[in-house]
Amino acid sequence: MKYEHIVEGIFEKRLNRFIAEVSIDGVTEQVHVKNTGRCKELLIPGVQVLLDYVDKPTRKTKYSLISVMKNNRLINIDSQAPNTVVFEAIQAGYIPVFTDYTSLKREVTFQSSRFD
Repeated sequence: MKYEHIVEGIFEKRLNRFIAEVSIDGVTEQVHVKNTGRCKELLIPGVQVLLDYVDKPTRKTKYSLISVMKNNRLINIDSQAPNTVVFEAIQAGYIPVFTDYTSLKREVTFQSSRFD
């Protein structure tokens, strides 16, 4: 999994579950938060963050917040990343126990549940 256009910023505040304000080159931007969890131990005003710039006119924000620096360690908070990484790893044959499967589907619904 690769993010295409990474931009650095400084976290200012979280407005709600989906939107935060981040300073990018001194300009405050509203950005999409890709994790609806609280993340209060990570999203602290002044902390360095990484954003994915997405150039789509239909989006409400130009950036998605994907990573936060904590104790000199970059922490990915994109809640969709683990599913994507594992899916790609299985497809590439990096997880041997799954190499015999010919069909691979993501987020399959079964009765009233969904399997990631």
